[in-house]
Amino acid sequence: MNELAKIGKKNTILISISIILVSLFTIYSYNRNVPFVETKKIIQQAIRFILTIVLLYFLYLGREWARKTILVLFTLAILFAIVSLLSINATFLAKTPLFVMIFVYSTALYHFGFSKSYKEYVKTINNKQ
Repeated sequence: MNELAKIGKKNTILISISIILVSLFTIYSYNRNVPFVETKKIIQQAIRFILTIVLLYFLYLGREWARKTILVLFTLAILFAIVSLLSINATFLAKTPLFVMIFVYSTALYHFGFSKSYKEYVKTINNKQ
């Protein structure tokens, strides 16, 4: 594995960890603000979290369908976050998680969509299989 592919692998792992942390924070934030925990909502959140991990795993393996799915989902998430930023009447501090989400998903969008290091990493691991 050449140096560019190693950078792609490292960045893929770091971005995946960031995405997992954003997902966990989203689940925590929602459940912190509701008066009682709904079992149905917890199950939905757990399934979404597991699917996120599975999708990130297939991205790590270099699957093209996972990359395309992530690009669509993160584009939608960024658009919804921007709309939320503009429509929510809250303090800057209350909007900070949305800024973090936009930053993490934008970074992921760039990395998985346009980064030469990720493309080199995928090319390297697909040649080994």
